Amino acid sequence: MNNFKLVDLDKPAKIFISSFLITMLIGILIGIGFIYYTTDMNPSGTIEHYRGSEVLDDEIPEEFPKPMEQMILSTHAHVNSFALISLVLGSIFYFNSFVTGKLKLFIMIEPFFATIITFSSLWLLRYVNDQFVYLVIISSFIMYIFWISMILISLYELNKKSPK
Repeated sequence: MNNFKLVDLDKPAKIFISSFLITMLIGILIGIGFIYYTTDMNPSGTIEHYRGSEVLDDEIPEEFPKPMEQMILSTHAHVNSFALISLVLGSIFYFNSFVTGKLKLFIMIEPFFATIITFSSLWLLRYVNDQFVYLVIISSFIMYIFWISMILISLYELNKKSPK
């Protein structure tokens, strides 16, 4: 049904889409850097970032618990922007010829599920139980791996010589 492939685009279109994908990759890597900066990329740092620091003897905590307003604002902004990122990356990735069939579909739709799981888990981490931190870490890791995979596979295809 789909005969159009990224490899068949003309040079200006390949450069344009490649530029977008490289910019997205840089943005994603900066986002991962921000996660490292705010949580040390470990369970205890993530718990502290969302639930606040343990207070001992009237000390001022290093981290305060995330207030409801900030949780709502952050969730709203991230879920909507992550959905758009997944849509655009998936739309470009759809036209690659390297990955096909059910695997292609799985790679395209998984980040939508990971987004919902990640941000639901953040709420559960903040307001229910620290153990949800592991679901946050696993789902966000998977989401980033799939995004980066879609970008790299699409860039590979865009920089291949057309067989025509």
